[in-house]
Amino acid sequence: MKITDYEKVQTLDSSNMVLIDGNNGTKTILVADFIKSLIGLISSQDFISGVNLSELTQINALTADDKLLIGTAEGNKAIGADDALFAMLDAFIPKEQRRMIYRGKNLGAVVTEEQKANIKNGTFKGFFLGDYWTIGSYTWRIVDFDYWYNCGDTAFTTPHLVIMPDKPLYNAQMNETNITTGGYTGSLMYTENLDQAKTLAASAFGDLILTHREYLTNAVTDGHASSGAWFDSTLDLPNEIMMYGCHVYAAMNNGTVIPTNYTIGKTQLALFTVVPKLISNRATFWLRDVVSSANFAYVHNYGNPTFYDASYSHGVRPVFAIG
Repeated sequence: MKITDYEKVQTLDSSNMVLIDGNNGTKTILVADFIKSLIGLISSQDFISGVNLSELTQINALTADDKLLIGTAEGNKAIGADDALFAMLDAFIPKEQRRMIYRGKNLGAVVTEEQKANIKNGTFKGFFLGDYWTIGSYTWRIVDFDYWYNCGDTAFTTPHLVIMPDKPLYNAQMNETNITTGGYTGSLMYTENLDQAKTLAASAFGDLILTHREYLTNAVTDGHASSGAWFDSTLDLPNEIMMYGCHVYAAMNNGTVIPTNYTIGKTQLALFTVVPKLISNRATFWLRDVVSSANFAYVHNYGNPTFYDASYSHGVRPVFAIG
């Protein structure tokens, strides 16, 4: 069928044809190829100027302000070109590609029943990287999809969105004195100072918050993490790898010292790969990596990775899964 027929967008499948007017005349292309072209337009930032598809004018001339005439169950409606683009992407792209396409849409002040269903069924319909809820005075943003899937000493196989607040929820200490004894799980942050964050997250997402298994440090020797164990995790501080894609200050293997870095937080969260400016947002906040006998890692508000005394009060910007 043709978009020019104004049929229902949701009835298109990959074998359908779309009629597009281009520089070399009007041509028919498969919907699947059309969607790939649209993804390319997003990626190249060429989705910038133009007119209406309903008039069969050149697709590369569209702007976000233009309107497309689309058939719906309630009849033909004119919608913004950018909304139409994401509606088509939402209908056709594999769910794994959602973590590669940044949208940054406000999803509302509450998680709706439809949204809950589309997280739980693993389709993630209606969600793209960077979309967010504004609940209370906090912005809770999608930073990845299925990040912990199939990880843990017990496999975590529940479809999930990974959520982080845009900025720290509050400030707190890692420990009352400048020690890292007991690693992350032995810290005051882990045992007490995350409680407020857990309460705030629960008030926003309730029973959507999931528990997965996480390998966390529980001992430090000569300034490096020397032991760890599997723990139930509902909400924790991120590590350096999740923010930057690699260890920066956390101890690394030097041929003699083999630190306990057996983490399943082993890749950079997708949001910070695609939109690295969102790593710091001019905010300073703790990470869970042990750097020395006195210091933990943190993200500086200047944007650089660094470390500081455990007794200092820095921001708490946790990460957790919902599903």
